[in-house]
Amino acid sequence: MAKQNQKVFITLILLLSLLSPINSAQAAPIKIAIVYAEGGRGDNGANDLAALGIARAIKRNNLNPLDIREQITNGTLGDRITRVRFLAKNNYKLIICIGAAYADTVKRIANEYPNTQFAIIDDQSVALTNVSNLSFALSQGIYIAGAALAAASKSGKIAFVADKADSSAAVNLAVFTKGARSINSKIRVSSALIDQSSGEDIKALVLTGNDQVFSSWSKSDLVISTVAGLNNRGRRALISGVLPDQFFLNISAGKKNQYLVVKKRYDFVVEQMIAAELANKNILDILDADKGIYGRSYGINEGGLSVALITGKKLPLRIQTIASDVKSGKIKP
Repeated sequence: MAKQNQKVFITLILLLSLLSPINSAQAAPIKIAIVYAEGGRGDNGANDLAALGIARAIKRNNLNPLDIREQITNGTLGDRITRVRFLAKNNYKLIICIGAAYADTVKRIANEYPNTQFAIIDDQSVALTNVSNLSFALSQGIYIAGAALAAASKSGKIAFVADKADSSAAVNLAVFTKGARSINSKIRVSSALIDQSSGEDIKALVLTGNDQVFSSWSKSDLVISTVAGLNNRGRRALISGVLPDQFFLNISAGKKNQYLVVKKRYDFVVEQMIAAELANKNILDILDADKGIYGRSYGINEGGLSVALITGKKLPLRIQTIASDVKSGKIKP
């Protein structure tokens, strides 16, 4: 009987030794990290959207919240480099960086750690095969916004405001105007390229009858606060803009002074990137073959860009049709 028990014990030990490598593999930590832009969670902007994507990824993939390591930069290049290098050095398989300000950092650290996968959101400039450049086809949203503002205008006058330092301002204005004229060929489109001292230029747009204003200015709430301050019973202009770039649209001047937002879906992109890593896949579409830039450009069709009214109501039917045509590729802004 003692010998039989001894055989059973030995058999159990052998089984446990065979199973232990499998259990160890199953218990291997998930090595995913995200490095937020300056401010971290609670910014009402890019970081909060990214955090929303993390929360959904955790829920849908049955992860522990501690499975995804979160870091916050103080905004300096040195701090970004230190934090991202620390994560790469500690064998994180995927490191997601929030915002174009990380471009130089990602380029440098991805070169040092070619076996680590990096992702940078809202940028398309890092030409390395281990970097997913996850950008947004903003022109699609601007085209739809132009059409929507033209349809909503009662005065037949709408305006486009951009940062004078923005190299894409002229192209975006052309796309906005094209979208507006697809709805109303007689619409009058005014524009202003501004800086922090351009309050009078913004006032002029409102006082000359522009009742719908699209702004891509993101350095302060100058545009929306100026427009809101001019609104009264006899005159009302509404602001539209881009989230999360203009995070202050969430917190200033009230929803009553806004019409629509074009949203870059950081949450959707973060969730997709985490899901790809968990499935041992990468997001590396060819974005620029000549420069060797890979990743994905998220537009209306991919679900990474949306246009929505502040009221929460559906877009007017004519604008829904235009959005569908953009989504299908029938319209190419």
